[in-house]
Amino acid sequence: MFFSRLLKSFADAARGLKHVFKSEQNFRIQVLIGVLVVSAAFWLPLQVWEKILVILLVLLVLLVEILNTVFEYFSDLLKPRLHHYIYVIKDVMAGAVLLTSMVAMVVGIIIFYPYLK
Repeated sequence: MFFSRLLKSFADAARGLKHVFKSEQNFRIQVLIGVLVVSAAFWLPLQVWEKILVILLVLLVLLVEILNTVFEYFSDLLKPRLHHYIYVIKDVMAGAVLLTSMVAMVVGIIIFYPYLK
């Protein structure tokens, strides 16, 4: 019984990720960039902690993008035309994704630069 519930939870999570991947262009772009960056991290002779940090930063960007999608869907349920704060919430979440991506990029440059000289 426990194992079947666990499998159902994994299937539900996979379905959610598949939905975000299919419906969100930015998520697909971020996944592609993430795969390239993680591949480069393992191709170059990075320290183990640098590889871990790169993986965590890629995960963080993807996670914030997923949360942005959740907030957008939830906001749309509240009828965005009813209150101008819905637009503010969407803009703030988009800003969170942008900020996370920019910081991840800066940290990535700091990590990769010495190996690319």
